[in-house]
Amino acid sequence: MKRVKVSNNVIRRLPRYLRKLDELSENGVSRISSFDLGQQLGLTPSQIRQDFSCFGEFGQQGYGYNVPALRTQIASIMGMDRGFHAILIGVGNIGRALMDNFCFSEWGFKLSCAFDVKPELIGTEFNGVPICSIDELETYIANNPVDVAVLSVPKTVAIPVTERLTACGVEAIWNFTNVELTEPNSNTIVENVHFSDSLLSLSYYVSERNDEKAARAARAEKN
Repeated sequence: MKRVKVSNNVIRRLPRYLRKLDELSENGVSRISSFDLGQQLGLTPSQIRQDFSCFGEFGQQGYGYNVPALRTQIASIMGMDRGFHAILIGVGNIGRALMDNFCFSEWGFKLSCAFDVKPELIGTEFNGVPICSIDELETYIANNPVDVAVLSVPKTVAIPVTERLTACGVEAIWNFTNVELTEPNSNTIVENVHFSDSLLSLSYYVSERNDEKAARAARAEKN
């Protein structure tokens, strides 16, 4: 598999391909053309072929794509077979929801440990994940593999905790604090998750549709 620098848009589409391929496999589909795959995803066949060409040649002319094989290849591209280790910081509402409902192992991550400041949580477990004191963070990272830190602490401490993580050399942060974290002087990769973004996108499209309806109604009245 070749690995070249690809655009962020291509990377953002890879999980969509993965979910669609899982759906196709569940429905017993063993092969699919770029045309059919594009129709189901709202993409052009040329866009799909261009995306995949960033990583190699996966399909066969006249045959299309082998669904299980393509799924395996995309999962490998995304690092799902590398056994990454994750820790979670902040066992509040969002942290517990992630630990309770998000299957890290399904996506190639082992959630090894969680950290919090509440005395009643320290030393307990949640769904088999031990909860340690935040005071033990640096010691834990120094003695255990940590590839990704899931950050779900209050906004007021998001930046100080991020600074501690970057100082420890953590590769990446999955940020749920609703604070836009940037670390320009660090090698740490930050993925900021804002739940409001999707809702505001919907708000824009609904507003646009309502404005179009109003405009059509106004034109109809004039006629």
